[in-house]
Amino acid sequence: MHRRQFIREVFGLWAAGCAAGRLEAASDKQQEWNKSLAQHRIASVDVKTVQLRWPRQVGKNSRLDVHGWGPRETVCRITTDKGAAGWGQFLAGPQDVQRIRSAVKDRTAADLFDPAVGILKPELRPLDFALHDLAGVILGVPVYEMLGHHGPAANLCYSGMIYFDDLEPPDNPAGIEKVLQNCRQDIEYGHRQLKVKIGRGNRWMDKEAGLARDIEVTQRIAAEFAGIDILVDGNDGFTCDSIIRYLEGIGDIRLFWIEEPFAETAEDYAKLKDWLKSHNKTALTADGEYNPDEARLLELLKAGLVDVALQDICGYGFTAWRKYMTVLKDIGVKASPHAWGSRLKTHYTAHLAAGLGNVLTIEGVTCTSDDVDFGDYPLKDGKLVTSSAAGFGMTLKE
Repeated sequence: MHRRQFIREVFGLWAAGCAAGRLEAASDKQQEWNKSLAQHRIASVDVKTVQLRWPRQVGKNSRLDVHGWGPRETVCRITTDKGAAGWGQFLAGPQDVQRIRSAVKDRTAADLFDPAVGILKPELRPLDFALHDLAGVILGVPVYEMLGHHGPAANLCYSGMIYFDDLEPPDNPAGIEKVLQNCRQDIEYGHRQLKVKIGRGNRWMDKEAGLARDIEVTQRIAAEFAGIDILVDGNDGFTCDSIIRYLEGIGDIRLFWIEEPFAETAEDYAKLKDWLKSHNKTALTADGEYNPDEARLLELLKAGLVDVALQDICGYGFTAWRKYMTVLKDIGVKASPHAWGSRLKTHYTAHLAAGLGNVLTIEGVTCTSDDVDFGDYPLKDGKLVTSSAAGFGMTLKE
């Protein structure tokens, strides 16, 4: 079962129980919130792109070439007849804009959204983030307050930006010192966890030379930055045997987690877990970011072979994540939604963490933009503090 089918099933189960869930959640506060949303009708839906900039060029990982200087993201702004506006990433293509406008025009915000649940129909998924933001603006509360504020406002946040910059530029590679410089920059920014890309031998170097470089990079980071948590991410660039060789090569270095070392199978994860246990290693396993077979991943999570679920915060959508988090809590598994590429996604994840709890750490992506004011989200001693402003607390500039 792949992601799209799994999301449809999550939405189907959730929609079937939506009426019951709304009744159960109909506290006095919820009733007042729904009455407030019912007073606003959708007047317009506008779609545009925004340019985000990373603080440095981001290089290769085990599968993909140089990532560049930052993405252009498609966002939408929803405005009501009373002048309230909310915005967020638009989870559809330009061919869908007119259809979505027609579906929501003149509908009340309460017809489309319930603070206790999220969006009320799967076809509203492209507006998921914008409707959460709009509801927060109308109600004057941060998104995490609508989710119940079950988690801390400040959560661990790792840098997700340590790539193969030692290999750039190809005609005069900078070497490992460039990776260390990037680590130092992110620590100075406030991170106390670094996710380090590994798997150079999958595509960019000879396999043995690439494995040796992965080991050396990890050893140099551990030696220079004592007290920093190291997370490693193979982007499916290893076999089970080669990731074990990597772990043997780094010796006693403690890893916070091992992310996507190989395409997920029960046999390989059982073998890796057995090795970790027999060598008294505490590293967690994390998977689910890249095109997972959702049914298989859920079985791995239930079996304790994968410790942390990583599905993308936008790939699922915010409402689906709200439902999925209850599944993870029931089986005792932590979440850390994938947020690479965009500081918007980092901040969305912060609200999920503060609202529902159960988020182990947040993927941090440093961005600036002339098009977006990212709001008040300070990073202090490795923890990202979630904005308490209404909605997601970010502003789309004119």
